[in-house]
Amino acid sequence: MKNILLWCMVTIGLLAEQTYTNALVHESSPYLRQHAHNPVNWYPWGPKAFEKAKKEHKFIFLSIGYSTCHWCHVMEEESFTDKKIAKLLNASFVSIKVDREQYPQIDKKYQYLYLAFYKKRGGWPLSVFMTPQGKVFYLGTYIPKEEGYGSKGLLQMLPRFAALREHPEALRKWTALYAEALKQRQGRKKLTAEIGKTLQKKVLSELEESFDKENGGFALHPKFPEASKIELLLTLWRLGGEPEAYRMAETTLNKMANGGIYDQIGGGFFRYTTDALWQSPHFEKMLYTNAELIPLYVEMYERTGNLLYRRIVSETIAQFNAHYMQHGLYFSASDADSNAEEGGYFIYGHDEVKKMLVKSGMDAKKVEAALGYLGIEEDGNIDGELSQPHIVGEKVPKLLGKVKQYLKKLRKMRTFPFVDTKIITAWNAMMVKALFTASRIDPSYLKDAQRSMAVLWQTMRKKNVLYHQVLYGRKPEQKALLEDYAFLCDALLEGYERTYDGQYLKRAEGVANEALGKFYKNGIWYMSDDAIGTVADFDDRYYTSALSVMLESLLKLATLSEEMHYLQVVKQTVREEGSILQQYPAKAPKLARLYLRLQKGDVIIHADKKLLLNVQKQINGMQYPFVLSKPEQSKVYLACRINSCFAHDKNITRLIKKIEKAVR
Repeated sequence: MKNILLWCMVTIGLLAEQTYTNALVHESSPYLRQHAHNPVNWYPWGPKAFEKAKKEHKFIFLSIGYSTCHWCHVMEEESFTDKKIAKLLNASFVSIKVDREQYPQIDKKYQYLYLAFYKKRGGWPLSVFMTPQGKVFYLGTYIPKEEGYGSKGLLQMLPRFAALREHPEALRKWTALYAEALKQRQGRKKLTAEIGKTLQKKVLSELEESFDKENGGFALHPKFPEASKIELLLTLWRLGGEPEAYRMAETTLNKMANGGIYDQIGGGFFRYTTDALWQSPHFEKMLYTNAELIPLYVEMYERTGNLLYRRIVSETIAQFNAHYMQHGLYFSASDADSNAEEGGYFIYGHDEVKKMLVKSGMDAKKVEAALGYLGIEEDGNIDGELSQPHIVGEKVPKLLGKVKQYLKKLRKMRTFPFVDTKIITAWNAMMVKALFTASRIDPSYLKDAQRSMAVLWQTMRKKNVLYHQVLYGRKPEQKALLEDYAFLCDALLEGYERTYDGQYLKRAEGVANEALGKFYKNGIWYMSDDAIGTVADFDDRYYTSALSVMLESLLKLATLSEEMHYLQVVKQTVREEGSILQQYPAKAPKLARLYLRLQKGDVIIHADKKLLLNVQKQINGMQYPFVLSKPEQSKVYLACRINSCFAHDKNITRLIKKIEKAVR
């Protein structure tokens, strides 16, 4: 009995020794809570951490990531659970964890500095070392514990950094390097000339230069979907009949739809692939990636009638409704890992699957044909044995449907990846817009869109205050950012164009006016209304620039409401900040499209509400891309510019011909 008691006491003592708790345990962010029991003495972003650093004369280690980030998990497992690393950090640093989905303005601030210093993009995790006053003296991304991956290890770096306290001249030199890099990149750069026709040629040329002619996409690897570039290409084609623009868009959308970046069994797109062929993804599924791709496949289906595009739309929406949606609200993302294996939920072993299918009574040759079509082969494309399904055949095998059903069934026996249940206003608004857009090809999505919009508004707008994000089931506390206002306004305007519900237009105007008051100060747009002071930019890399989306909404509102101050803000912002259009317009595709819209001008079609609802399909199918519609008491269809009408007709087909002739 004494021996048993002694064993229990020793065991409890060992467990206690291995259990740690830090300040992140009180946070709601799933990412921060993932680190709440690290031996590193983490703090959330806030004055307490910075005051501690100043008081104790310690450097600051800022680590930025998100809950479904694979390399964030790797760095935690290697380093942040390691007692040696924790001892070094706790002795000389105040360590701060930031969820980039919670504070995108903080992430943007340091990602911008990374880009300025290294002349290339960073990523996650982002590792920032600063003085107690917040001056950066080293920036990195994933840093291994030991030296490797072309990087010094934390075990070597941390003592070296800590020693800088005894060498103030060296520290000043390091901080000066980063400050100078930032200074050289910053500064307002005006658009100095009209660039109408030259813009179309220049941006098309740049996109052609970076385009992978064989596989689609705009890089060799890694490959991101880059929805705003595809949208711009389709716009260029619709404006000028550019066949090359259409070919690049079509090739990219087809290659993605048939590639491993698309979940061929469950539906939905992964965040990116590590290879040129779109075969090998990092297996995170992000709400924003899918929400921005759905409208592109809707448009391609409208233009071509190709059922592939319709299937991608329906499967993607079904996937997110099944795994990421609760009561009309959408969760932010799912993890790459499942049971500690990257992609474990999604990948298959050829021999095991074939054996079970043949055992169930299917013909071995037909099974092999179906597996081959799905790219599930003996020599897999994941770690040499396992396969991520991707379409490699042209002729659809007879057993494909049954084989896919079996593969779905097999997944039900696996653990679905961790889902971050944060409700982010901006990303939900993207998905609501996607649902409204999808209703153009399937009216059943209209009610889903209306329901989600109503729940989003009710949940994230409290007492006339809009909020940025909240963990599902809790009360929102963090006030909204520019991206929340921008994408919500965009979704409200899309909802208005699908329903002509005046409440959507009224709310869109209210949201736009609030955004102008909060984020547009002395002619400069900011990402947030706080002391961080991160200036908004036109970068579309991960998802479309909130600033570009906000400006497009203002441009639409100018047309719909005839309020000219919206138009003036757009013109001033583009003039003061739009120099990238003269230099590298393909790096800001949404801004390039906005400029074309500003130059070409919106056309607005008026008629009685019932008449407009009856001809939405024809309006959606117009070649000219910048068309809005708004009910007005009229028994004929009117075609107008922002403050005057130029054509009318009782027949919508004849009116559309008049519009197309006028805009040419």
